[in-house]
Amino acid sequence: MTTTLLPCVAIEPAQTANRSVIWLHGLGADGNDFAPVVPHLKLADNLHVRYIFPHAPKRRVTINGGMVMPAWYDILSMQIEREVDTQQLRQSAAAVNALIARELERGIKAEHIVLAGFSQGGAVVYEAALSHPQRLGGLLVMSSYLATAASIVCHPANQQLPILLQHGSHDPVVAEQLGQQAHQWLQQHGYSVSYQRYPMQHQVCAEQIQQIALWLNQVLA
Repeated sequence: MTTTLLPCVAIEPAQTANRSVIWLHGLGADGNDFAPVVPHLKLADNLHVRYIFPHAPKRRVTINGGMVMPAWYDILSMQIEREVDTQQLRQSAAAVNALIARELERGIKAEHIVLAGFSQGGAVVYEAALSHPQRLGGLLVMSSYLATAASIVCHPANQQLPILLQHGSHDPVVAEQLGQQAHQWLQQHGYSVSYQRYPMQHQVCAEQIQQIALWLNQVLA
């Protein structure tokens, strides 16, 4: 179990927070990566959102020649079906759960907490959200894949979880095929999921951020 909380970049609302978004970066980045998106998310006046951008621990990454970098888990192979260290992935999901628990202690209801993740971060929030024992507010996954599809133990509390998947149609890092596979898996397992594709590579675009803002307004209302 995680005993110390992950270090995070936190952006507090002007008024007392009543909603939280925990947003995970991709491989080699850190919690500052998505913080600049926040000013572009124009949410309803009654939504006072605390944005939490945790930093992944630094570890050796096999596909990058064993180089040490911020990573939620080791990636052992870059074939189309990723081979990853699922134990490390679940440790990272447990660390996300610890951040959720802190938000609950701060008075944020579970249904007012959204998990978001890009690339590697997306694989972690899949695991954290779908297995969480309390109904969360939503799950946003960008340019990612469901790395633990064969072993994840989903909790019925989040069977009705709103899920938004976004992927670039020209992504050379995480092929869109993997995003589509995750979409199909979720549909087959009875989840309500929206899928949006954009003519981009492994990145984020302005139109995508607009759609995220619309979605957050809906699921956090």
